[in-house]
Amino acid sequence: MSSEHMQIGEVATRTELSLRTIRHYEDTGLVIPSARSQGGFRLYTESDVARLMVIRRMKPLGFTLDEMRALLEATDRLDTGEELPPEERKELLDRIRGFEQAAQKRVEDLRTELARAEEFAATLAERLTRTPTP
Repeated sequence: MSSEHMQIGEVATRTELSLRTIRHYEDTGLVIPSARSQGGFRLYTESDVARLMVIRRMKPLGFTLDEMRALLEATDRLDTGEELPPEERKELLDRIRGFEQAAQKRVEDLRTELARAEEFAATLAERLTRTPTP
């Protein structure tokens, strides 16, 4: 095994994803191991780890697997290094911009939810300090 390749356990540790989750993302085609060892073990690169981190960051924002796939396809196409027709490049950038806007909106919604949760916890704490214990 080359030093640039990692086995799934190391990738799981680095991404804080379970082995099962990584395998699921492989089964759905979101990430494909870059290589296999002679023994058939999955081998990943830094690029694969970066891809998994994108997926991991999208998940708590409520993006679906299809949406994750659409974003990854757009970024993969832009990252090929080849000259793209201007219309295609614009469409890909517009797609990414749409995801950025959706992510910003979801972050805003999560901040609102967090503020409400903190307010509720503070209300409970205040209630406990006002209630005498026998």
